[in-house]
Amino acid sequence: MTVILPAHALETARLCAAAARAATLPHFRARTAVEDKSDDSPVTVADQGAERAMRAIIAQHHPDHDILGEEYGGTSTNRRHWTWVIDPIDGTRAFITGRPSFTTLIALLYDGRPVLGLIDQPVTGERWIGIEGQRTTFEARTMPGEIGTRPCRALDRAELSCTSPDMLVPPFDDRFASLKRTVRRTSWGGDAYGYGLLALGQIDLVAECTMKPWDWAALVPVVTGAGGSMTDWAGAPLSLDGDGTVLACGDPAMHADAIAALSPRATIR
Repeated sequence: MTVILPAHALETARLCAAAARAATLPHFRARTAVEDKSDDSPVTVADQGAERAMRAIIAQHHPDHDILGEEYGGTSTNRRHWTWVIDPIDGTRAFITGRPSFTTLIALLYDGRPVLGLIDQPVTGERWIGIEGQRTTFEARTMPGEIGTRPCRALDRAELSCTSPDMLVPPFDDRFASLKRTVRRTSWGGDAYGYGLLALGQIDLVAECTMKPWDWAALVPVVTGAGGSMTDWAGAPLSLDGDGTVLACGDPAMHADAIAALSPRATIR
């Protein structure tokens, strides 16, 4: 059942995106100092400053909502229906190496289900907005408006994307390789930007693993609102306590075949 968003939720998401742009752009290509977190992923003052700014906006406009962010964790009380899930810079490796493919991700979940998602690219000025039950919109200097994925029913015609082969840890590496053998081409890089391209009809599949909720929550309404589908590699809905696998299909007609290719059984030759 489609839920009604809280008053001013979309406005809050837009304010968060604007605040994140203001916090990140001054550091882009500025040789900002980089630290390594406990999981060896990089973090900068831009990540931290953007998340603090977004948290302040959410706390001001929705003090009764929970917040879960990549840099500062969660404020969950386990009693609230609404949770904001934010990633100030998805693609910090791209950010620190000067690539304009990083994004800010902002999601609002109702009882764990993403119902609002915003992908923002500060450098290019592109923004995707997905709201459950509505068509995804794209805001950019060119081709703004409602968008949709492209038809592609056969895996052997599909363009597959994944951020990095480094994320494909065993046993997911063999399962991804099984899918890779069935598609037309595979490209690497992009982080969340790849899902935006899928929503624009530029690519057909994204398969990734070791994903955290702040990596995928904002993407679900964007992809599904553009006509695509998003599940884990077993075909189940994404959840906060899932296994970290994510499969996005631009054309849901090939979802079952992609799931079959990713199955552990498919790696047995």
